[in-house]
Amino acid sequence: MMNRKEFIKNSAIIGGASILPINSVFSQNVTENGIDKLVDNDGNFIQKSLPYNESFLEPHMDEETLHLHFKFHHGGAVKGANKDLQNIKKHLKSGDFDQADLWTRKLSYHFSSHVLHSIFWTNLTNKKTEPKAELLKQVEKDFGSFDRLKAYIAKVSKSVEGSGWGILGYQPFSDSLTMLQCENHQKLTQWGVIPLLVIDVWEHAYYLKYKNKRADFVDTLLEIINWDNVADRFVTAKQLTK
Repeated sequence: MMNRKEFIKNSAIIGGASILPINSVFSQNVTENGIDKLVDNDGNFIQKSLPYNESFLEPHMDEETLHLHFKFHHGGAVKGANKDLQNIKKHLKSGDFDQADLWTRKLSYHFSSHVLHSIFWTNLTNKKTEPKAELLKQVEKDFGSFDRLKAYIAKVSKSVEGSGWGILGYQPFSDSLTMLQCENHQKLTQWGVIPLLVIDVWEHAYYLKYKNKRADFVDTLLEIINWDNVADRFVTAKQLTK
């Protein structure tokens, strides 16, 4: 039986990756595939493969967009984060704190991108699902209804200024779900919030298929959210904060 210390050590999205309960074929695939594992044993950032093939989300997200998005945008963030970390260590060793500060800012950007993208891929499936059980009760408590939550996250995601994310997260300090409108990858966050569901509204996420119609992309994406995955993350977040 894994104790709490071991569970936190092996769980990350709160600080690197998060292990999902194996209660469905999809979440078992995510767990065994290891996409939630964001760092290796030496502390280097790593990008694991997707838990499905690149045509899995068709026609909602086209295969070419998914390939470019995962390989070059998410993959680029992982490479950037490793470069940032190396430079921080180098400049700390030399005592050049101005340069260490510069690379620290870059790491905030790149690592935040890595975390959010890793959640994003597992938040999506190719069929319609709905929240159930404990997650649904929390949704109704904090937002009134599932329909109201969907309308809320749609509005938040569509209204991001420039590039960014709509985020449904768990706020452990108030034991509640909360909504974030995140600019870029790291701005307008709340300390302590654990992301459960993220909607990527950077143009690279939708422009090949949806052109400039971000709203259409968001509406389509909300039809293929894997609410079982969101529920797994919710349960994990509550366990981690007990």
